[in-house]
Amino acid sequence: MPALGDVYIDSMNTKDSKLIWKIREKVGMVFQNPDNQLVATVVEDEVAFGPENLGLKPLEIKERVNQSLHAVGMQDYRNFAPHLLSGGQKQKIAIAGILALLPKYLVLDEPTTMLDFNSKEEIKKIIKKLNQAGTTIIYITHFMEEALLAQRVLVMREGKIVDDGTPEHIFTKEDFLLSLEDLLKELINLRKKLGKNLN
Repeated sequence: MPALGDVYIDSMNTKDSKLIWKIREKVGMVFQNPDNQLVATVVEDEVAFGPENLGLKPLEIKERVNQSLHAVGMQDYRNFAPHLLSGGQKQKIAIAGILALLPKYLVLDEPTTMLDFNSKEEIKKIIKKLNQAGTTIIYITHFMEEALLAQRVLVMREGKIVDDGTPEHIFTKEDFLLSLEDLLKELINLRKKLGKNLN
């Protein structure tokens, strides 16, 4: 629920507490750290957790679990313990758990930040396939190469949208490129200050 402003999901205002369950049926979210999202001790149970809470029948739950694990290429790991999986595999399981709820919109909050290169590439392929199959993807990232894959890019600064357009439009604008240079200088200065404080 937003603290300021309004966020609408299919004309439903997320501030309206009476609509919270209808909204949750439409929107799924995957976080940066999959460990913050995993609750079960077996992969299959993890993916089934959401559908079970919806009160679905066992056969439908089983079908959703199978489809979701196949969608992320983790069907052979259904009996594994999530805590024994790699970071990339855990993120796939987190995505599968959300997919089992059949969301119309999937929000991913920097889903590749904690992953190695190969895992990042695998997650990006899964997301692309989901989008091609009809799921709307809202992808939050600081990585420009990931933003290039989008159909539409929103540039935000201090909680406000400062630009909106195709990747080609955004990444060829001189003022945007200059803003990245300014941001880089700020980060370098911050690193220097932190380095002095640590010594």
